[in-house]
Amino acid sequence: MSTLSFSLFDSAIGTCAIAWGTRGVVGILLPEPEESETRARLLRRFPGATEAATPTDIQLAIDGIVALLRGEPRDLSFISLDVDAVPEFHRRVYDVARTIKPGTTLSYGEIASRLGEPDAARAVGQALGRNPFPIVVPCHRVLASRGKTGGFSAPGGTATKLRLLAIEGERLL
Repeated sequence: MSTLSFSLFDSAIGTCAIAWGTRGVVGILLPEPEESETRARLLRRFPGATEAATPTDIQLAIDGIVALLRGEPRDLSFISLDVDAVPEFHRRVYDVARTIKPGTTLSYGEIASRLGEPDAARAVGQALGRNPFPIVVPCHRVLASRGKTGGFSAPGGTATKLRLLAIEGERLL
């Protein structure tokens, strides 16, 4: 296993974290109420990761995430994700989710249909609930049927999901 590095960074929603290895980003964490809690959660998820200066590609990823969270439409598809530890079905779900543009949404069922598995909406939801790359894989842009919010596993739950959608200009309800 390669050595993992991480960095914390400030955003409009609080202090986020990003972890990376030689093959790309392995995880992104949305903020906890305190920076120390975000750092502790990252170290639980990636034991042995070391805080490091960000290489150019990771700094560009951070800059894009920060801009998006500031309300600027950004395409984050350039960010390389290391999906080696991600199950194949989840990879497929994340690939579809990455096509959802800021300010728009899809339902779990629509993603399942795009995967050619129209009965897999629940599995899509489970995959998104385990998304290690929030914002870059924009799981917050995926809703339950009939425009209902659905769940959100990041700190703050659905309130965070609604805040992210509002930042991007999507209004629900």
